[in-house]
Amino acid sequence: MNVAYCRAPFVATVGLPGRRRRYNQNGRVDGFFIYFERSSVQSLGENWRRGQKLLAESGIESARLDTRLLLEYVSGCRYTDLLMSPETPLALPAQQVFDEFLARRATGEPLAYLTGEAEFRGRLFQVSPAVLIPRPETEVLIDLALEKLRGLVAPTVVDLGTGSGIVAISLALECPAATIATVDLSETAISVARNNAGRLGARVEFHVGDWFGPLAGRCFDLIVSNPPYVAAGDPHLALNGLSHEPQMALTDGADGLDCIRRIVAAAPAHLKPGGWLLFEHGYDQGAASRNLLTAAGFKAASTFPDLAGIDRVSGAHL
Repeated sequence: MNVAYCRAPFVATVGLPGRRRRYNQNGRVDGFFIYFERSSVQSLGENWRRGQKLLAESGIESARLDTRLLLEYVSGCRYTDLLMSPETPLALPAQQVFDEFLARRATGEPLAYLTGEAEFRGRLFQVSPAVLIPRPETEVLIDLALEKLRGLVAPTVVDLGTGSGIVAISLALECPAATIATVDLSETAISVARNNAGRLGARVEFHVGDWFGPLAGRCFDLIVSNPPYVAAGDPHLALNGLSHEPQMALTDGADGLDCIRRIVAAAPAHLKPGGWLLFEHGYDQGAASRNLLTAAGFKAASTFPDLAGIDRVSGAHL
C-alpha cells in the first residue's frame, strides 16, 4: 500500500481542526472557534475535501488551491497524485503537520509562512515572518531594471530594503555581469536573503543598515528599491494576511511617502552620471513620486504600470 510521507521540517502534535459555534451569554451564536480532536490517518482525497471545507468556512478565498498546496508540501505528492490516487493514506506525521497548517491558515496566516517558501519569477525563495512575501507586481521593477542595465559593461547596482532578496538575486542571475549590493535594516532579513542567494547561486553582497548608511562613498549605475509605502492606518494593512507580515517593511508609519522621500533625496550622491533610480510604490503615489524626483534634480521622471494597468514603479535618471 502506498503511503504519503511527511516532508515538512517538523512534526506538530495537534489533532484534526474543525469549527464549533460560539454562544454568547444570551445563548445566541456570535461566532465560531477552531477545535481539535485526536489525529487519525486519512486519505489524500479525504484531507483535500476536509481542508477545503474548513478554509472556505473560514473565509479563505483560495481554499481549494491552498489545501492542495499544503497537502503537496507535507506529503511530497504531486498534483497528479492527488487526482489519480486520492485513496492513498497520508502518514500520521504528515497528517499531524497538515492539521496544524490547516488550523493556522484558517486564521489568516499566509501560506508562504507555513511552508517557508514562495515562488517568484520561476524560482523558489525561502521566506519567514521577518520578510515580505514576494508578489508578482515586483517583477515590473526587475524588468525595468534589466532594461536600464542592457548595454552596460560590468554595471553596478544596489537594492535598498532587500528583504528576502528577490530583486537583487533575480538581477544577479539574469544579469550576471552586474555587481550587486543589498542593504536592509533587519539582520534577520539579510540572513534570509543571504541564504536565498547561496541556494540559488547568486553573487550578491549584503549590508545591514539604514538605506545608504553602509554605502558611504560608493556610486552605482542603478539604484532599485521596494520600500515601505503603505500609509499608517491604511485599512489594507488589516486585509489579506498583511497583519502577519513585518509592518516595518509595509508602512513607514507616516503618509506612505516618507521612505521614498529619503531615498530620492539621498540617491543623487550615490549615482554615477546618467545613473537611474527605480522604486516600487502604491497605486496612487505615481504623481507624488515624479514630483519628488524632479525636485531632486532627476530627469525624465516616469511612472510605469504593472500587468493590471496600475501605477507600480517610478524612476528617473541624472
